[in-house]
Amino acid sequence: MFEALKPQPADKILALMQAYREDPRDTKVDLGVGVYKDASGHTPIMRAVKAAEKQLWEVETTKSYTGLAGDPGYADVMIDLILGDAVPRSTVAAAATPGGTGACRQGFDLIKMANPKARVFVSNPTWPNHLSILKHMNMEMVPYRYFDDETRGVDCDGMMADLANVQAGDVVLLHGCCHNPTGANLNLSEWKLVVEHLNKTGAVPMIDIAYQGFGDGLEEDAQGVRLVAGNCPEVLIAASCSKNFGIYRERAGLLMAVCSDPDRGALNQQTLNFLNRQNYSFPPDHGARLVTMVLNDPALRADWATELEEVRLSMLGLREQLASELQRLSGSDRFGFIAQHRGMFSRLGASPDQVEAMRRDSAIYMVGDSRLNIAGLNASTVPILAEAIIKAGV
Repeated sequence: MFEALKPQPADKILALMQAYREDPRDTKVDLGVGVYKDASGHTPIMRAVKAAEKQLWEVETTKSYTGLAGDPGYADVMIDLILGDAVPRSTVAAAATPGGTGACRQGFDLIKMANPKARVFVSNPTWPNHLSILKHMNMEMVPYRYFDDETRGVDCDGMMADLANVQAGDVVLLHGCCHNPTGANLNLSEWKLVVEHLNKTGAVPMIDIAYQGFGDGLEEDAQGVRLVAGNCPEVLIAASCSKNFGIYRERAGLLMAVCSDPDRGALNQQTLNFLNRQNYSFPPDHGARLVTMVLNDPALRADWATELEEVRLSMLGLREQLASELQRLSGSDRFGFIAQHRGMFSRLGASPDQVEAMRRDSAIYMVGDSRLNIAGLNASTVPILAEAIIKAGV
């Protein structure tokens, strides 16, 4: 049997990580892997998470299974964090998942169960694992324009022109905030255009929100998701706690299915439970329980929000420093978009050859499409990157 297996394409980011580790140069800079790092290059445990973990060690009495959908308290706090009062809690079915990737996979499974012929419209570009999972599941993908290579902003006209092709039963995959890999986000007016179009066509939105709090703030980053959930009859939302709680390895995610019909809501919950059972039975609980404890404790929640804001402002400061340094070196404002983008990533606009030149000549590691992780920088490495960008002729 095993002889029939074929080699699978290597994950480009994981391959980049390996090349970075093997590079002996002391000046090397890792801007590839999508993990937050502080100024020392360390991914810290947040203070509130560490405090909650100590409390949990004292009070936890069992490691028995939770329910198929995970602890209901986790779903409650996450729905409140992301959706606020945009929809009644009773309209939201939810299931805990192994990270945001697990939420996406379960969401795609739900789509395939509900409508095997559904096409999934994905932004061009999008997070590569969206495409990999959909391809693996043999689901039809249709790209829609999103990023303008000239302005380095959202190509809203191109996006709406391509979404004119969606039909009832199709799914439009959207990024809730801090678009990966570009860092270019829809503004509220553009979100409204998308909502109007989805409702007119009968297409269903699916929103992947993995970076709430990394862009313009916790509430601000949720505005688009809340607008969609409050105005579309059916919505899928895949959420991750990896970034904003810093619990990457704990794999805490949540899939939500929002609908206006209570009877369908009960069926949605039953279906999410079923999908969890078929895939991994019970979802992991440790990270989800820490999130629940932090969000339910006023003091821990306040400290978490404060530290998250420090993280956000740190990334904004690095963006502004890099844009300023590039303006100084280039004598132009063509890199001003870096300060306008939000979240961990920006797409620089360099060619694959220029990206390779930066790696070869300056030990700068970024993904081949020139996505760079702003959080991989610090005040000392920003000038090194800026000089490498100019030297490569970007």
